[in-house]
Parts: sequence; structure tokens; C-alpha cells
Amino acid sequence: MTRLVRLVEDDEDLRAAQVQTLQLAGFRVEDFGLATDALAGVTRDYPGVVLSDVRMPGMDGLQLFQALHGIDPDLPVILLTGHGDVPMAVAALKAGAYDFLTKPVGRDVLLAALNRAATARALVLENRALRQASHDASDAFPELSGSSEVMDHLRAALDRVAQAEGNALLTGPDGSGRLSVARAIHRQGPRRARAFVHLACDALDETRFEADLLGSEPAGPRGTRKAGRLERAQRGVLFLDRVDALTPAMQARLAAILEAGEFWPMGASAPRPMDVQLLASTSADPAHLAGGPFDGRLFYRLSGTVLQVPPLAERREDIPALYRHFLLAACARLDRPAPAMTGAVKARLSGHGWPGNLPELRGFAESQAIGVTPFDAQDGGTAPGLSELVAAYEAELIRDALRLAGGNATAAMARLHLPRKTFYDKLARHGIKPTDFRR
Repeated sequence: MTRLVRLVEDDEDLRAAQVQTLQLAGFRVEDFGLATDALAGVTRDYPGVVLSDVRMPGMDGLQLFQALHGIDPDLPVILLTGHGDVPMAVAALKAGAYDFLTKPVGRDVLLAALNRAATARALVLENRALRQASHDASDAFPELSGSSEVMDHLRAALDRVAQAEGNALLTGPDGSGRLSVARAIHRQGPRRARAFVHLACDALDETRFEADLLGSEPAGPRGTRKAGRLERAQRGVLFLDRVDALTPAMQARLAAILEAGEFWPMGASAPRPMDVQLLASTSADPAHLAGGPFDGRLFYRLSGTVLQVPPLAERREDIPALYRHFLLAACARLDRPAPAMTGAVKARLSGHGWPGNLPELRGFAESQAIGVTPFDAQDGGTAPGLSELVAAYEAELIRDALRLAGGNATAAMARLHLPRKTFYDKLARHGIKPTDFRR
């Protein structure tokens, strides 16, 4: 990709020479004789870097840098200075300028500095795009929100899969949000304007598999053409949910279609090309699939990238915010005021194992919205006793302190007014690790 430089130099002859040098080196150059003109049109998303002389009439290079720094502190600004301006340029460097070069500057030195700055700028913009994509995923699919490290990693990974349009295998226990991850990949990728086709593999009838997947052409003048799942997903995404539920015969047939890169609707006289991003999900261990009865050709076609969707037990710090979202959504739907977060609810959120993951947490929130405490089979049909509630509440208070302290144990101790030995005893009792809360 051509790299962009905004060049600011009031000397016309020198500017023309610099423009020629940069263009020959492959840069796209926007040149200006006045800093005020160069400032116009620069936004936080400006994709290039700025190379500016320091001494200019009107607004000088330092003032230009300060104005650009106010727009985007991460925008690389390189200053060209005379020997007498070096102390001034060093001060600008301390204030955030990317670099300064003294005149006359050699071609290789200039190009090396601009290439470093352009690379840094591209990285900044890429990271911003990833963070924005994470926010987009969180907004559209709240169950993928949260500040836990595992969710930060998952959101970044699913965005890369989306942009690459690659096949992926989504693993994780039932209820962890595999379908939401698949939909987020579709929504954030270049195929978002095309169809997302959800195929529940555990509900397929083997006798209807070919017709359902491939579709069929009309058998006569009055026949009806039926589009199959592959045709409906063309240039879009086909999500094979619970792919391990496919029978061996279905697996073999699907693997053969993927290898051919085309499919024949039943009764068709010619094949159709296949342009589909394939996502698949399973609650099984991928290693078990690869070494077990699952068709190896199909497995390796689907598992170029494996995304692990964590259960709630591995993202416990996200549970209170998820609960609050589910609760508010239920209250809005029922037109009821949201109940207060009681100590018992906090204890439940922090102390329960949530084996049912997101659906179980959503069900608990909805029961609280209507004022009903659910029967808990995991507790043997009885509510937790006072000691269990107190222990769970204590654990949540410790986690809150560690979150606020960014995982700093000493700061958390001070916040809770606990001596060191007592604090660490409680950490061991509740299985809490300060390192899990470091930012």
C-alpha cells in the first residue's frame, strides 16, 4: 500500500525537490507551503504522517505540531530543523513529536525516518480498528462483552477471522455463546451484506441431507426449484452448528463437496461454483474429533482456525455486568423497575458455578426481574445457607477490590483494611489470584 506524507515547507524549490525524492521512493505526497493550509482536513483517522519545517512564516512547525497533537496525539510528526533549532526540536520531541532531523538531511536518513513513522501510524490505526471492532461486537452481541482477558482475546481473534474470510471451528461448552461468535464474525466481515445461513446439524435428516444442502432443479415444466443451504449462503456465511452431530456419510459427502469447490443441485445439468465462508461449532474437544471417528478431510477443512469460546466459569469477572444487562433487558421487556442488587444476588453471582452458562445466567436475571427466586437443582433443591452466602459475598468483595486495584494485592489489602496474612488466607480459601485482575 502506498504510504502517505503531508509535507510542509515554505521554500518552493526545496519543497519541489523533497516531493520528487519522496515520490520516487514510493510515497504519496500532499505538499503545502503554509502550516495553516496543511492543518486543514487532518482528522484523528488521517492515514499518513507529517513532515514539516520548523521556521515558517505565520504558524511555524512547532505550532503546527501542537495543533496536530491536539487532534491526535498518536499522529507522527517529524520536524526538519536547522542547527540552531535543535534545543527547540528536542523540547518538541519530549512533548510528543515523533522525530526531528537536522538540515541538510540525507535521502536515506529521511526515508528511513518516514518509513518508521508510517509503519507506526499503520499499527496505531490497525489497533484502533480492532478495538472498535471489539466494541461493535460487544454492542451487537452483549454476551460477548466483558473486560476479562479471555474475551479480549476472543474478540480480537474473531475480528481477524472476519476480515480474512477464513473458515473457523468454534469450540466451547453449550451455552457459552458459539452462535453469537459466528454471527459477530459475519457482521464484522466483508460478507456482512450477504446471508448468514444457520444449519443445525443435530436436526438434519440423513435422507434429506442432499436436498437440504444442495437444493434441486425443477423435475418438469411444473416443477419447483428449491435453493439449498449452500446456494443461499453464496458469498455469505454458512454456520454448521454442532458439526460433530453429522453422520459419517454426511461428513464424507460434505468433505467431497468442499474439496471440489463446487456443488451440483439435484437434477442440475451443470455444477455451481461455491463461494462460502464456513464456520462450524462443537462442544467436543477438537483433539478428540481429529483423532476420533470424525472425517479427517472435513475436520482439517473446517479447523484452519480454532476459536475457543470460554464458559462463564473462565470469565467470572464478566458475570456481574452480564447479569445486569440481562436484568435490564428483561425489565424493559416486562415494563418493570429493575430490582436492587442485593447481597444474596451478589453472592449467587460470585459463588455459583453456572454450568448452564449464558442461558442459565439469563434465566436467573429474568427470574429476579419478576421477583421469583429459581429452584436450584445444583444446591440439592435448597437455598444456600448463611455461611455459604457470607463466603460468596466476601469473595466478591475481594474480587471487587482487586479489580479496582488492577490486581495490585497491596492496594487491595489497604482498600479492605486487612492484614497481609489474613488477606492471603482468604485468597487461598476462595481460589482467587491477583494476577487475573491485572490490567
